[in-house]
Amino acid sequence: MFLEQPYFRRHALMVMLLAGVIVFVLWNIPQLDFLLFPFRLFVTYVHEAGHSVMAAFSGGRVIEFTVFSNGTGIATTQGGNRFLILPAGYLGAAFFGAVLFYLANTVPFPRKISLVVGTLMIVITLFLRASGIALLVGALSGSVLVFVGIRGSILVNMLLLNLLAALTGLNAVFDLIFLVQNSYATLGQLRNDAAAFAELTPGIPAFIWALIWAILAVFMVGSAIWFSVVRPLRQGKLA
Repeated sequence: MFLEQPYFRRHALMVMLLAGVIVFVLWNIPQLDFLLFPFRLFVTYVHEAGHSVMAAFSGGRVIEFTVFSNGTGIATTQGGNRFLILPAGYLGAAFFGAVLFYLANTVPFPRKISLVVGTLMIVITLFLRASGIALLVGALSGSVLVFVGIRGSILVNMLLLNLLAALTGLNAVFDLIFLVQNSYATLGQLRNDAAAFAELTPGIPAFIWALIWAILAVFMVGSAIWFSVVRPLRQGKLA
């Protein structure tokens, strides 16, 4: 079952606005932080999966990737192209959020989108050596998406996809803005992605790369919003 245009467009706009209100409330009421925790783990999972997928894509090997309970994570890879692997965490999360937002608000098959995304998460989790919390997050998130895609209503699927897209894309942008201001922050002995990338490009400091990545992330998320919501509104397609 699917929704015809412009019926789908009108419902997509309403669901997108509802998702925006939910995200705004969750981010601005400290007492609701516990509700954001699983989404934070999901965002970190997408970040580390981005490193892992790019490592495999560029001819390397994924040893493992995991997520920690404090919301950080690490992907351990061998070989591959580091020029592609290192930016793929933040930019991969921004790209995932942007594409998911665009699809959720333009393609009238939200249940199929949930099924595809959930299945891909399960495949990535199993074949790219997710471990610990990453294994749990990937398996549970993928299973929930598959279940909702099969049993959930169209509107429930639209809301879930919009929430995941907004939280993943916006978190990627805000994390990069933080990284611009703290470009040499570390996790124990581990350097952040921008600091590690700066070692590959002598003379270009980490904050420059963090700034470039932040601009690219804003461009991706902004483009998704423009082409899926703003432009159709200007053209009267959501009326």
